[in-house]
Amino acid sequence: MSYQFNRLPLWALAGALSSGAPVAAWACATCGCTLSADAAAGYSAIPGLRFNFEYDYINQDALRSGTGTAIPAQVTNNPSNPALGGGEIEKQTINRYFTMGMSYSPNSEWSVSVLVPYVMRSHTTFGQQPTPYTSSETASNQISGASLSSPGDVKIVGSYQGLLPTHNLGVQLGVKLPTGHYGTAVNFNSGPNAGTPLDASLQAGTGSTDVILGAYYYRAVSQDFDAFVNAQFQSAVKHKQDQPGNDFRPGNSATMSVGLRYEAHPQWVPQLQVNLLRKSADQGALADTADTAGTVVYLSPGVTLHVMGNLHLFAFAQIPMYSRLDGYQLFPHWTATVGGSYAFSP
Repeated sequence: MSYQFNRLPLWALAGALSSGAPVAAWACATCGCTLSADAAAGYSAIPGLRFNFEYDYINQDALRSGTGTAIPAQVTNNPSNPALGGGEIEKQTINRYFTMGMSYSPNSEWSVSVLVPYVMRSHTTFGQQPTPYTSSETASNQISGASLSSPGDVKIVGSYQGLLPTHNLGVQLGVKLPTGHYGTAVNFNSGPNAGTPLDASLQAGTGSTDVILGAYYYRAVSQDFDAFVNAQFQSAVKHKQDQPGNDFRPGNSATMSVGLRYEAHPQWVPQLQVNLLRKSADQGALADTADTAGTVVYLSPGVTLHVMGNLHLFAFAQIPMYSRLDGYQLFPHWTATVGGSYAFSP
């Protein structure tokens, strides 16, 4: 059995909790991009400088609750928070994230990565509607819309993979900085809610400083197959929105990905991932505490291509296999990710 771990250049950390911007704003649902981009292009212990890019598309257009679908009448007649006398009927959230990254490995044991995301998001909602439900609550004149296009929260992550002689076990420590617009930076621009702030969880940034902890392990399991497993945890340790009645703290997130890469053809490498995410509820007066927690599982098929020299590209689709969502949340039928990396050898 061969244990060759440097088949492809190392991608900067942009996976389950990263993928750049998706974790910066969960879009009122437990559905941030959970693809492990590290594994998509292949782990490596080769020193050098690498540049990365990634584009994620997430269209949240399915209203769900628990493990099943939901309808607008449920939102108002059986609200997540009965004290409100109704509930918000969200319509759709389209998320587009473009992330640029740079990673540097001075040797086979250490590396540091910087991820700079750009968030493009549009959101529509029928707004807060009272009990009991009537068809007029989801009429076209009740739709309020908002859109944003701005930088998100930057991440800096360090990795150490000197625990084993084969350098295939690594640990990670990083930080997410509150560099994106947060709080009430963007308002609704159409409909009954025009001029009022967009939800805090839908802004480009969270206003929080988060710590990121992670670990990964990969190895060849046969002549043609590599297997991997990685896990990450992210938690806000400080938040700028901390005044009574005007506070917001994003929920903690825990993720794990497992998968196989078929390495028989160096020019194209098919891969299959299973991505799991558990997110706790957002907290604070600006948070939708009843509708932002849950557990999801995705099946993610994709392929990585060796285009030329040290340039590699990849494309993946994510298909939801399971979801258990608190309250009522918008959820995608599928997500898509494309990206690439270029390595400068020392």
